Amino acid sequence: MTDLAPHELRILLAVGRERGFSAAATALGMTQSAVSHSVRASERKLGAVLFDRGRKGAVPTAAGEVALGHARRVLRLLEVMGAEVRGAAAGGAVVGGTVAGPLRIAAFRSAALHLLPRALERLTARHPEVVPEVRIVREVGRGTAGEVLDGRADIGIATIGTTSPVPPELVGGVLVEEGYALVHPAGHPAPRSLPLVDWAENCTSYTREWWTAQEWLPAATVEAEDDGAVLSMVSSGFGMAVMPELSLIGAPASVEISDLGADRPTRSVGYVTTPELGRSRAVRALIRELREGAVSDSRKSE
Repeated sequence: MTDLAPHELRILLAVGRERGFSAAATALGMTQSAVSHSVRASERKLGAVLFDRGRKGAVPTAAGEVALGHARRVLRLLEVMGAEVRGAAAGGAVVGGTVAGPLRIAAFRSAALHLLPRALERLTARHPEVVPEVRIVREVGRGTAGEVLDGRADIGIATIGTTSPVPPELVGGVLVEEGYALVHPAGHPAPRSLPLVDWAENCTSYTREWWTAQEWLPAATVEAEDDGAVLSMVSSGFGMAVMPELSLIGAPASVEISDLGADRPTRSVGYVTTPELGRSRAVRALIRELREGAVSDSRKSE
């Protein structure tokens, strides 16, 4: 098989992004026939049909989705290579050179609110030429790890653990082990009698066993969009919720947080990245800041 050239990868991504050959040609400043010819050539080289052509335009096949994910990752590695080579040249005698360029981060909401900001503040103070690009992703389905696998993020802040392991194609590590607590309107005489408010990201595989064993915990009667909406409903007296610690940082005085005891559920929050990007200076620098912040927070809580 002949390798695909970078310009062929960019054409595939344009077709996938625009969902059509004409639109991709316009975006790239090419003719439609040139785009079509390039895609057909790529399909021959890869030995698979990458797009279904029809009334809806060009829709990636299953093989096409895999190809697009690899294309994003390959092109990103080429960008990182250029940035790091230039950084090494500019660094001169500085070991490893400078850290510069965009750093694409995918994070779920509570991590983006409470775990990332201080790490990014320290990162950009030490490496002002790094430009963080943060996307908030719901931690359901493939979640932030899927963004990394698909080449849309260099690193993802993810929930990981024995029941939600790091995908085999990625590498990662735990940053924070957080417990769950009962949150309810402050001063309520019987908070466990209130309706349960929940959201899709909350009860994942690492909490379901505990969840189903709690006879006092009813089925959720309200499914909110995110943990912020849950906290708002509880604050207004609407119900109670079982929430992880990150989601409860900065909770209003109108709610009370109660310990669930020694058998409370916990979840591990960590990072995931590709083996190749995990060796890049910018990703390594962010991981160091995240770990430093996690150690600092744990010391404060002692």
